[in-house]
Amino acid sequence: MATTLHEFTQFVDPKTFPRVLQIQSGIYYQGCVYEMFGRECSLSTGDLLKIIDITITRFTARSSNNTEVDIPVEYPGLFKLVSDSQPYRSIQEIAVSLNISSHRLGQPVFLSCLEIDLPQGVIRERDSFRITAVTHKLNGGHVQCELLHREPKFCFSLSFSQQGHFIEGEDDQFYTLKEIAEWKISKGRKRTVTEVKAPAKKDFLFSSLLENVCGELILSPVYELKAVTSLSEKFLLIPSNLDVEVVDVTEEFDCDSFVQPLSLSDVFKRPPEFFPVLAKLSSESHFKLSPELESLFHSTQVIIHYAFYAKRILASELCRESARRFLIPESYNGRFKRRPRQFPTAYDLERARSETEQIRVVATREFESVYNGLVSVQAGDEFLVTKGKSCAVSHNGIEKATDSFECLKVTGKSHGAEAKEPVCLPMCLEGGFMELVRDKRQYTIAEICRWFPLPFNVKVSVRDLSLKLDVLAGVPGLHIEEEISDPCLLVSNVDLSEFREVSVNRTDLILNIKQRWAGESSTCGGMSAIEEISEDCYYTLRRYAVATVTPPPRPPKTPKHPPPRPPKMLSSRSESANSETSSCSPMSLCVEPFKQDDFVQCSDSKNGNDKKIPSSPVIFPRPTLQKALAKGRSLDDISIEKNEDDDNDVHDYEYIDEVQLDNIRREYQEQHINVGVKGKPSNTI
Repeated sequence: MATTLHEFTQFVDPKTFPRVLQIQSGIYYQGCVYEMFGRECSLSTGDLLKIIDITITRFTARSSNNTEVDIPVEYPGLFKLVSDSQPYRSIQEIAVSLNISSHRLGQPVFLSCLEIDLPQGVIRERDSFRITAVTHKLNGGHVQCELLHREPKFCFSLSFSQQGHFIEGEDDQFYTLKEIAEWKISKGRKRTVTEVKAPAKKDFLFSSLLENVCGELILSPVYELKAVTSLSEKFLLIPSNLDVEVVDVTEEFDCDSFVQPLSLSDVFKRPPEFFPVLAKLSSESHFKLSPELESLFHSTQVIIHYAFYAKRILASELCRESARRFLIPESYNGRFKRRPRQFPTAYDLERARSETEQIRVVATREFESVYNGLVSVQAGDEFLVTKGKSCAVSHNGIEKATDSFECLKVTGKSHGAEAKEPVCLPMCLEGGFMELVRDKRQYTIAEICRWFPLPFNVKVSVRDLSLKLDVLAGVPGLHIEEEISDPCLLVSNVDLSEFREVSVNRTDLILNIKQRWAGESSTCGGMSAIEEISEDCYYTLRRYAVATVTPPPRPPKTPKHPPPRPPKMLSSRSESANSETSSCSPMSLCVEPFKQDDFVQCSDSKNGNDKKIPSSPVIFPRPTLQKALAKGRSLDDISIEKNEDDDNDVHDYEYIDEVQLDNIRREYQEQHINVGVKGKPSNTI
């Protein structure tokens, strides 16, 4: 039965591609196929098309005053979704209409308006649940779900035949139009959105597109079909609103009789039994390739062995301006030495707590505390963050921010031994801390990711000798940020002398699939190069890299009106530091009684037991920054200057010497005595 191309687009399931269509009522200007502006505008009656993909190229946006604007999916603004009020009557309708996957954006949230009885329990009315996976079977299928806002965690499955009244849940995230087109619009439905961030003025192509449009926008998708014919090796891009009638004749024709030009993304989506295949680079134009890939695809044919996810380490150059971004493969054979880390707040310092080592830092700014149980900080004071897990993580995995955390303060040295005392620092302390690195060992990139919590600062000490040009060797320092999973294809030449890992998302190639490879397929990994990526690519990777990881809790907010200062009982800071009744003393932790709610349960990594530590009875205001000293240099300047000098040091010793640290303390004390008569510092609470 003949249907219009628009009707076929509305009801076809992309999972059933490829489909073969025959043109029943064509439209043409000159010849069989007439191409205009890169889109097919004419097709003759009787033409056969093999549809291999369907995408949304633009949206028609209608505003509240009935103004219509065409917006391409490349529009760089951000939008907030308005929940769809039209209900879904069954789980099958949800599974067919939405793109559901393990990706964070592909896990929709729904509310059940009816009570559902299940063997595992009862889904109450107005309960919200997230769909995490979908399974298709011949006689139906089911979805895996996770109930929200209920402890303990409750997971269950719903079959496609489950009837109900399901409404889309509220979504407070912001999305680009490209993300909405791929994940957040149901097939056959429209989507209502509001713009929350317009493009920058310098982006003159889009900045004025929605300038006179305000309020809610109703988006209607405009689809485009990607097709091939038996006469050409090129893609045909056909708009779905082309005025032609088609008939689905997939069962009557062999899909393999058509040439199969596929992008790397299309090849990656193929099932495992599709590989290995013999492919040839299409004659269509492509972006410039790296020298490594240029030599590989220069051959007539290549073998695609299998698709997989490769581990990459995202890193940034340690510099003040125009930092370069890199993707480092796990197979990188260079060696790294540690570089000192900077922790802007005590919250950042506590989040960096490691189970493998103690973190030794020196304070770079002064902080005077007037609260019981919290220590005052002088610039140059040393602190040790002991081994263990972060105190913000409780025993049952639920993260909760605390107001303070406990560490050790180095109070002095005698006969080669350090004197330490336990102290508490407020999470909101913006004092700034510089790490003291005494570790001279050299690490591989895999050891850094396995032994230390990221982010981490390093510098290449021994370059990778297997590379002709190691771009990381000339970088003064690297900020190792996180590990990501990068979709790749293992590609080799026909004689199996060269294997390469080819990234799917960052390589624009069209391949013509010839046939399956009958020879032996290699199971070994291929070579992978260090990639320098653009700023846009970097932020896209950061957005999707840790989609399944729960973000850390936010640090405590500071109140607008801080509590009144208690009366000072001691005459000087030195007397206060040595007194047992001092507000900076560990003994003062038990002066004010804590309520039950003021305790946070933490895991003790040393003996495996759970213990409760008190959180502060108040929320601490954010201290104001101290003004620069009247003369002399601050410790921040000294630290930065030292790091810059380290880059030119042939020995590459990346630690602060104890003698130099004593000189810094002595210089600061002399400056403090000179300016101390003018008044106390202003950054006190």
